[in-house]
Amino acid sequence: MLRGAWTICRRELNAYFSSPIAYAVMALYALIFGFFFYSATAYFVEASMQSQMQGRSFPMNINEMIIRPVLLNTSVIGLFLIPMITMRLFAEEKRSGTIELLITSPITDLAIIVGKWLSAVILYASVQAVASLSILYLFAWGKPDWKPIAIGYLGMLLQGGALLAIGAFISTTTRNQIIAGTAGFVVSLLLWVIEWVSQFDTSTTGKVIAYMSVVTHLEPFTKGVIDLRDVVFFLSLTFLGLFLSARSLESLRWRA
Repeated sequence: MLRGAWTICRRELNAYFSSPIAYAVMALYALIFGFFFYSATAYFVEASMQSQMQGRSFPMNINEMIIRPVLLNTSVIGLFLIPMITMRLFAEEKRSGTIELLITSPITDLAIIVGKWLSAVILYASVQAVASLSILYLFAWGKPDWKPIAIGYLGMLLQGGALLAIGAFISTTTRNQIIAGTAGFVVSLLLWVIEWVSQFDTSTTGKVIAYMSVVTHLEPFTKGVIDLRDVVFFLSLTFLGLFLSARSLESLRWRA
């Protein structure tokens, strides 16, 4: 299974990086990340200078004032990025007619799904890695704590993996990439804003609904805190997306 999954993964990565799409996405995301990073850093420097001029001690918490806002803001951009990555995973196979060859090959459904999902995760991680080069400037001019930064990126990767799994499932349900991308964005956005329910509904039902929000489980990571409940939530959401993808692909195999 692992060999088949890796074969599918390499095939998808070649498709991503043989076209300018992956590089364009990296460049645009890095540009937006750089804008957020510059804005947060400029505010931090200005506030620090004003505090010193007024003779007050200023808490030089780089992680809290720069890293955390930047990660939270760019995670919103991920809501647009993730559907762009997943919309072609299976929809393009259906449109081009290669899905029949794929599901009738000796490779198992699980290997196909894991391979495609893994390629999407690698591309997502690559985009994040290129954008995060801006953070190296903090280590050149300051002394930020690297552990909260690493934990924050771990949360981003867990959230991305979960939403990529959901997007992969959506891609198995249609042959139109535009529909797959739009539906993936709507679902990702819903999982993001559903946390707002807790602001006007404090009942048990409202708390349960708010618990399903990805931002609820991402925030502790941006603070440098690893909570097992948040890790389990993202892993469970990933498993759900891959499980639904397997069931959807199995139905295609039977129809084929």
